[in-house]
Amino acid sequence: MKGRRRRSLGFLLAAGLAAATAAAIADGYGESVARGYGELRPVVVAAEELPAGEPVDPAALELRRVPVRFAPPGTLGSPAEALGMEVAAAVPAGSYLLAADLRSPGAGGGLGAALGDGRRPVEIAVSGADALIVGGAQPVGSKVDVVVTTEPSGAGGGRTYVAARAVPLLALGPGEEGAAAGTAAATLGLTREQALALIDAQSFARRVTVLPVR
Repeated sequence: MKGRRRRSLGFLLAAGLAAATAAAIADGYGESVARGYGELRPVVVAAEELPAGEPVDPAALELRRVPVRFAPPGTLGSPAEALGMEVAAAVPAGSYLLAADLRSPGAGGGLGAALGDGRRPVEIAVSGADALIVGGAQPVGSKVDVVVTTEPSGAGGGRTYVAARAVPLLALGPGEEGAAAGTAAATLGLTREQALALIDAQSFARRVTVLPVR
């Protein structure tokens, strides 16, 4: 009986040692990848094919970490960003899920099909996107104010003004590689005048911020 207990204890210790060794190897592999290819970032991948025109099934998404240089621009960084969205074009299993792959429900012909009022989807780099998802909220489909803060000129300080009020937020994804920390890529439903003003502002403004409409 004592011999059997000793053998059982030995098996348990061996199993624990094997698990600890595997974890150490995995950690070491992750560190070696980071050293060899640069910083890692989370990306959303389709675990199975996502059919066009269907609502996004969260169970069909996986979150992985890959080197930043390998992630295509616009790749989602969290499955939460796809909640409530519809697949615009079929996404094969194993593919990165991009903001451009999604659309608001019912916007059959594309993101701009159901906007009306002369609005078209326009992507701009923005700050403050984290404030839109506080409390687990799903920002896509809501309306936002776009605020421009200019650089100081001469002895005077910069100014802050609302460049576009209550515009539809159609998609939200990570900023381009090399962009300033906290910058995201927001696709907004803008009129031609709003689009031209914001595109111009990106060339001279200190930052362009999106704020939730209360």
